[in-house]
Amino acid sequence: MISLTVKEIARQVSGKIIGDENVIINSVAKIDEAKPGDLSFIYLPAYEKFQSTTKASALLVKPDLPKTRNDITYIEVESPEKAFFLILREFFSPEFPLTGIDKTASIHPDAKLGNNVALGKNVIISKGCRIGDNTKIFHNTVLYEDVEIGNDCLIFSNISIRESCKIGNRVIIHSGTVIGSDGFGFNPDEKGVYQKIPQIGNVIIEDDVELGANVAIDRAALGSTIIKRGTKIDNLVQIAHNVVIGEDTVISSQTGISGSTKIGNHVIIAGQVGIVGHIEIGDNVVLMAQSGISKSIKKPGYYFGYPAKELRTSQKLEAHIRNLPDYADKIKKLEEEIKKLKSRLTSNP
Repeated sequence: MISLTVKEIARQVSGKIIGDENVIINSVAKIDEAKPGDLSFIYLPAYEKFQSTTKASALLVKPDLPKTRNDITYIEVESPEKAFFLILREFFSPEFPLTGIDKTASIHPDAKLGNNVALGKNVIISKGCRIGDNTKIFHNTVLYEDVEIGNDCLIFSNISIRESCKIGNRVIIHSGTVIGSDGFGFNPDEKGVYQKIPQIGNVIIEDDVELGANVAIDRAALGSTIIKRGTKIDNLVQIAHNVVIGEDTVISSQTGISGSTKIGNHVIIAGQVGIVGHIEIGDNVVLMAQSGISKSIKKPGYYFGYPAKELRTSQKLEAHIRNLPDYADKIKKLEEEIKKLKSRLTSNP
């Protein structure tokens, strides 16, 4: 069990202590679910109401928050949520225990494994694979021929990484994800029968990328599908062949990105966004939930709707759509008034 004093925690986040610095913290929790010995935080006004009822022993709060409890120790910081996440990473990150190579793992003699590699049950490492130091590959995962994986990676269970794909350092891939499946490439012949186009490229995933569960990233038809450094991708995202995604971009669940589209750096893509193929999304663009992106967007900003427009324009259009019944009534009344005026003019020339 972890045992930290409030003083140690405050030192880690450069916080000011209001209360007993020797209080012991064993865990972290949401403010409304916390128990004695837990650390929690308040960062939005909506959560201030829980200050009077929480059982947490210590709270990370902003300096200007009124402190109503004498039985709680407060740690004042400018950004409670960031301080809380820092504490999580520093002291409470899960270990994911896996050591050694399970006897059921299959390793081709030509494969090369770095130092301290761990392989779970039924892992298959094919010919020509290269795995870096301290990488863990959990049960039932399959690496096809010539796959490369860097150092300090976490590859969870039931993952397929197809031939010639390359994974960087400190990459995390969650269960059920498929990397390097064939791109959706077909071409109809003279009889209208779709013929498969061989997909002979690969997927490159750079350092510090995290992929959620059941993500599908297609290999390129030619060249590479590329996920650049630091990008984070949620569960159930589809990325088609020859897509390039920039650095430090985040993509939420159920998004689909069509082939050969290029996404910039520091882009935020919310849930259920659909993006057509062969377009470009520039840096610092935010695509809001359920938007449909039908053409390139180069200007930074917020975009929403189908087809997506700048947020302010989209909100105006949505407001007009909601008011259509009122507009229809007004138009009907105006038409009646015009009809009466015309009748008067006709009867009194």
